[in-house]
Amino acid sequence: MTDLLTGGTLRAIPQEPALTTPASRPPAHDSTATVKTIVAQHATTPGALLPILHAVQDALGCIPPEVVGDIAQGLNLSRAEVHGVISYYPHFRQQPGGRQVVQVCQAESCKAMGADALMAHAAQVLGCGVHGTRADGAVSLEPVYCLGLCASSPAIMVGDRLHARVTPQRLSEIAAGLGVAA
Repeated sequence: MTDLLTGGTLRAIPQEPALTTPASRPPAHDSTATVKTIVAQHATTPGALLPILHAVQDALGCIPPEVVGDIAQGLNLSRAEVHGVISYYPHFRQQPGGRQVVQVCQAESCKAMGADALMAHAAQVLGCGVHGTRADGAVSLEPVYCLGLCASSPAIMVGDRLHARVTPQRLSEIAAGLGVAA
């Protein structure tokens, strides 16, 4: 399947959240070198922008605004074009996520089984809002649009681990087990 925006082949969103925090993020010069290496590896790939953005976020934990120009230059795109793609896809973040990332599925099946209430409970238990990171950097809370567990809704993912048929009580237990309950 082809992405109409970039002309590239669509790929599944990686299920591994970044575990980079502001304190552990590489310095800007290291970020620039990392990005230039990634761009060089993918520059000749048709529709290279999405694979590059995924690789940058995997390497740095986010796509810092200061590297958007390097990506744009390497692909002969404008900064606005690159920023437009970053801001369009909810998977991409421009600020580092928490050490733990909790994703709550928001697809139709999970919503029908209580995902909205589960998301509200997660925000309360984790101490951060949706698309937010707690002040201590311990945890981020993000919506995700289908974890593929529709028959076992509602579902969440913590790090790279899936949890099915999650109740608010079970979510509280998971958060306590991570040491991130507010």
